[in-house]
Amino acid sequence: MKDFTYVSPSSIGEVVGLLSENEGCAALLAGGTDLLVQLRNTNSDVDVVIDVKKISQLNDISYDVDNGLSVGAAVPCSQIYQSDIILEKYPIIIDAASIIGGKAIQNRASFGGNVCNSSPSGDAIGAMMALGATCEIVGSNGVRTVPINEFFIAPGKNILMTDEILVALKVPPPKQYSGSGYIRFTPRAEMDIAVAGVGSYLEVDRKSDQILSARIALVAVAPTPVLSTSVAQMLIGNTPIENTIQMAASLAQESISPITDVRGTAAQRKHLIGVLTKRSLNLAVSRVK
Repeated sequence: MKDFTYVSPSSIGEVVGLLSENEGCAALLAGGTDLLVQLRNTNSDVDVVIDVKKISQLNDISYDVDNGLSVGAAVPCSQIYQSDIILEKYPIIIDAASIIGGKAIQNRASFGGNVCNSSPSGDAIGAMMALGATCEIVGSNGVRTVPINEFFIAPGKNILMTDEILVALKVPPPKQYSGSGYIRFTPRAEMDIAVAGVGSYLEVDRKSDQILSARIALVAVAPTPVLSTSVAQMLIGNTPIENTIQMAASLAQESISPITDVRGTAAQRKHLIGVLTKRSLNLAVSRVK
């Protein structure tokens, strides 16, 4: 591992200043579950590691009925799935937080880190995309908000500039008669990266039982996580019955062109996306309230 300077600022302004000064040669440390492995295993250009765990704004979970949920970028998974408000209103987030690594990893790993690592197989990404989350970003030019489905540009790469930090993930307040769910497949129950994953969100008209809006996020089947607009459009206006869900699953399979790698074949991933789309939609329907 290359030698680097370690700093632990107490404010976001200090972080932005350090990022600006080091011009792409600084890395942010929250949980460190990905970063420390990367620093050990690559010829990194990182000269400065900026520990952001002490910044209160990055470690906060808040909710109000008008603005919805805000999850600080450094909040660990274990804190997320112990949140009563998230359990009550956003169970899909619990679905993802409870399967990222094992219990020890969950005490360190954060949703913000999972998003910024920008892996095509990020579980937090699948859940947050299904919920229509946005990313609050702070840099030298101020604050900007970006839909999470526009955050990723390639495997391991995202839109953050070298002087920017992801501060929080923002989720709209849940609509009445809506439900969501995230399901993935891994060879083992924990400690594995998803071979495929699907996050589903539905809003249903209680009188007609028709789907008013839908979001389907597909994980580990493309260079970046995918928000499947074709599946969502197919669902809208239909009722969430078995035949509708089966059609959505088939369309999800048709919409992807996955690769074969060490974790699974392209054919396996296509099959899994059909199965997981059906299961995540059924889970979302069961949670409509």
